[in-house]
Amino acid sequence: MDNNAKVVNVGGNKIRNIVIAAVVILVAVILILNSFTTVKSGHSGVVTTFGKVSDEVLSEGLHMKIPFVQKIVLMDNRVQKAEADCSSASKDLQTVSSTIAVNYKIMNSYSSSVYKNIGMDYESIIIIPAIHECVKAVTAQFTAEELITNRQKVSDLMSEQLKEKITDYGIDIQIFNIISFDFTAEYNAAIEAKQTAQQNALKAEQDLQRIKVEAEQTIAAAEAEAEAYRLKSEQITPEILLMNYIEKWDGKLPAVASGEGGSYMIDISSILEDLDRSDDTSASAPSYTYTSPALDTDDVQEPHEAE
Repeated sequence: MDNNAKVVNVGGNKIRNIVIAAVVILVAVILILNSFTTVKSGHSGVVTTFGKVSDEVLSEGLHMKIPFVQKIVLMDNRVQKAEADCSSASKDLQTVSSTIAVNYKIMNSYSSSVYKNIGMDYESIIIIPAIHECVKAVTAQFTAEELITNRQKVSDLMSEQLKEKITDYGIDIQIFNIISFDFTAEYNAAIEAKQTAQQNALKAEQDLQRIKVEAEQTIAAAEAEAEAYRLKSEQITPEILLMNYIEKWDGKLPAVASGEGGSYMIDISSILEDLDRSDDTSASAPSYTYTSPALDTDDVQEPHEAE
């Protein structure tokens, strides 16, 4: 009986010791594993001790902590995007619907402050309301037309005001974008009608300028033609008229040529004889005899030379 009891006691002690050793090892492993934490790239670690937020901020990498006492909250310090649909009124009381996109990031040194004072939902608590307020404040300074024509200036003003509102919280604005400006259907129709009127006015002005240019060109052409006729008339002499007459003569000698309001006679035969007798073509010129009043067309006059 005593030997069997000793065997049982020894066996029980062995099992107990093994269990205790296993528990100790397991606890040690758990303690060791919970004594280290890793902060991922692009994040920072906020240390809390029994829920109390510490001012200490852990950078990327491996860090030690007190197991089961301290907790590490990861804050995302990468560039993030917030988008808001805003409704506001312009200076001329037009309803403006806009879509704003903002790229921002939580500054590493402010991670603890943001988590402590705002929490993890900082976008809906701080950023989106600030965007709405800035959009309303800036659009009220411009008319609807100016919001379109001065879009970059409007965007810069909104970005500056937004930075002033949220930078103190440790939120850094990287990029501010106005994705769209939308107006009421009535205003869009009015803008379209105005543009059409401006285009029609521009076309009318261009047509007027074209007509003026064409008129000036017509006047210039008429003046040039009149000048050409004047120069030609100055160059016409009796000799040139005679030469043109001879060039177009069909061989028949008219005895009399009469004009309206009077009559004149040209003795062609005499002219030809004079040309034949003269070596100088300019020595003699045809003679003209003018009779007034006009003779009756039934009268026949004999050609003669002037004395």
